[in-house]
Amino acid sequence: MTNITPEEVKQRLDAGEKLHLIDVREPNENAEFNIGGKLLPLGKIQMMQTDDIDDLKNEEIILYCRSGNRSGIAAMTLDSMGFINTKNLTGGMLAWKEKIKS
Repeated sequence: MTNITPEEVKQRLDAGEKLHLIDVREPNENAEFNIGGKLLPLGKIQMMQTDDIDDLKNEEIILYCRSGNRSGIAAMTLDSMGFINTKNLTGGMLAWKEKIKS
């Protein structure tokens, strides 16, 4: 797992890059505000219910949550399951809202 900043992700999205974004928050949090990631709550990842993203094991995936804690745990869990390029969005959606202003 490595970290990636909200600014880096926004810059790559603005450049038209197709990113594999995974939102590890709960459905109600995702409904309030999200940046277009696929919803896969941390609990499902911890239960190894990752069928929806197993085809991304060799791809870069960027995980995010509210503050960066749950997504960090999710990234480490996925790493242990054989995912080779996980990135944690530092500061999560709190940092995104503060720094991106969109």
